[in-house]
Amino acid sequence: MDLIFFHVPKMRFDCRTRDNLGQAIGLESISHSQISRRLKTLPIKVSEMLFKDVLNKVAQKKGYGVIQQRLGKLYMIDASVISLCLSRYPWAVFRKTKAGVKMHLRLSFDGMAVPDEVIITPAKTADRKKLDELIVVDKDALNIFDRGYIDYRLFDEYCRNGVRFVTRLKNNAVVEFTGVERPVEEDGIIEEDVDIILGANSRKMEHTLRVVTIDDNVNEAFSILTNDFDLSAEELGEIYRYRWQIELFFKWLKQHAQIKHFYGTSETAVINQLLLALMTYCSLILLKLEIEYTRDLLTLQRMLIACLFENYDSFLEKLRRRRKRSRRINYDQIYKVTEHQIMNEEMDWLNELTYDPVIL
Repeated sequence: MDLIFFHVPKMRFDCRTRDNLGQAIGLESISHSQISRRLKTLPIKVSEMLFKDVLNKVAQKKGYGVIQQRLGKLYMIDASVISLCLSRYPWAVFRKTKAGVKMHLRLSFDGMAVPDEVIITPAKTADRKKLDELIVVDKDALNIFDRGYIDYRLFDEYCRNGVRFVTRLKNNAVVEFTGVERPVEEDGIIEEDVDIILGANSRKMEHTLRVVTIDDNVNEAFSILTNDFDLSAEELGEIYRYRWQIELFFKWLKQHAQIKHFYGTSETAVINQLLLALMTYCSLILLKLEIEYTRDLLTLQRMLIACLFENYDSFLEKLRRRRKRSRRINYDQIYKVTEHQIMNEEMDWLNELTYDPVIL
């Protein structure tokens, strides 16, 4: 568990900081090579076990939110590539001149995004090959993923097993309309709500699916494909928009967790560091829930870094201290008052150094 302390991102380890950190976790010295060796020798199973333990604590603390009560358990599935140098990471070859690892992730969302399952592979691994390992088999669960995971064979299997999913329909997909069409509001954002059979010939699906086409006059119209026939078209549109939460999560992790630079070059070291990044994120979520912090996670992270060597009570006091609101300048009022003074030739204040129109 000591390794998680090394994973506080964007922290400058000068001599004093290094000494304080070493004293806090019981190490006489800290160096890049020490961290690299530890990440290389730490069994991945141990990191996975610790990750699951943090997830269980978050789940116990989080409970049920409004979204889950209304729409059920939502799970987003997606993958993201983290680029690596090919000469240093030859085991992760991606293209001719590029290496990388891919984080296949399942995210649970109930107003708060929490990683639920992760599989880390070389970047060459296709997204849909890991879909079956990430899918949630639960009648109350709704699996949401992008069109990169389209697999007709798996879709038929999910329909047989009662696994619900929502995804995007590809523009070039071959569809056969069954004739079932649900009514939609004339001026609403739902253009069409119909049943189809996907594919043709040997690739034709056995089960009927539902397609909802949405045009909100903001983005380009898109079609949602699902095997859920109970939710309304509007609810399906809302649910699919939540899929962007996993994109935001990947962005947050890459910007604010320590995964741009890796301490070790072996596959074990890279996977361990990525799992530590996920543990750090989940630990921040757990802290946010524990102290009922209402502001964003990045502010909490920055405050934690600033108060890393202070006692817990002092940290909480600073965290809950209200920030002074900056005074807003009412430019319209200043203009009106100035215009009135000039029109009435009340301009003596122009030479008065103590006059400040901002205080009006």
